[in-house]
Amino acid sequence: MAEKIICVVGPTACGKTKLGVLLAKRYDGEVVSADSMQIYKGMTIGTAAPTAEEMEGVPHHMIAVADPAEQWSAARYARAAVPIVDDILRRGKRPILVGGTGLWLDAVVQGRTFAGGHAGGAVRRELQAQLAREGIGPLLEELRQVDPEAAERLHPADEKRILRALEVYRETGKTISAHNAETRDLPPRYDAVWIGLQFRDRADMKTLIDRRVDAMVAAGLLEEVGQLLESGLPREATALQAIGYKEFFPYFEQTAPLEACTEKLKQASRNYAKRQLTWFRHMDGVVWLDAGAPDAVQTAIRKTSEFLAKG
Repeated sequence: MAEKIICVVGPTACGKTKLGVLLAKRYDGEVVSADSMQIYKGMTIGTAAPTAEEMEGVPHHMIAVADPAEQWSAARYARAAVPIVDDILRRGKRPILVGGTGLWLDAVVQGRTFAGGHAGGAVRRELQAQLAREGIGPLLEELRQVDPEAAERLHPADEKRILRALEVYRETGKTISAHNAETRDLPPRYDAVWIGLQFRDRADMKTLIDRRVDAMVAAGLLEEVGQLLESGLPREATALQAIGYKEFFPYFEQTAPLEACTEKLKQASRNYAKRQLTWFRHMDGVVWLDAGAPDAVQTAIRKTSEFLAKG
């Protein structure tokens, strides 16, 4: 029998951190962050990483564990997070995975292996150079020849995944579609209850995201961005491409006022929240709760207790 864990998911600014802490206290648990940007050091404000006060004494893992110059993938995250989840279980505690990076959560919970190929290696650099020279068209056509299923599935604008699919094939001789088919039917690594938070009224989500951005700026987000830029970190580093950082480059380059950059961040955050919702809504079995409902917490506790009580 797979061990039982709790997952709290949903878009940015919907209250995942608070609910994760509450459930951890209720079920003697520890929180494991599943946020692709909270892993980086020195990026507390822009990633809305929980503060010591917000953690309320609950142990949190996988926050500020990576250098901003590093590039992390779902596979690398799973390699780091799974031993932590297993250790929490071994100590008789309950793991609470909290975050909005769906692919990373899936990598941990489902336990599927990732296709071979060295992301960021020589083959990837060759593909990126070809992309710069010729555009995505010839690369997508190459993918269509070797892996028509992947070519059909991927949008032409999804350059990152098109390059990844070609990288896998060029390095391993095996298509990413074949790998996915082999791993799709494997039993999940953990038995998880998925508690999803969302806003019934989109206007409420917009208001809360805008309010959060204003609070980030007031809390020193500009200073945080400035420190990362002064550290010599390349602009193309994955960490600096995070929402909350790249939007302020024009301000530091004196090509746009602070107000315009702040508004750009609000819009980018709203768009990201929509993408997060799209991802999680495609998942089966998510218990969706209205984040603004007065009974949301009680419902989350009831659903979680029912899940944990099942054999």
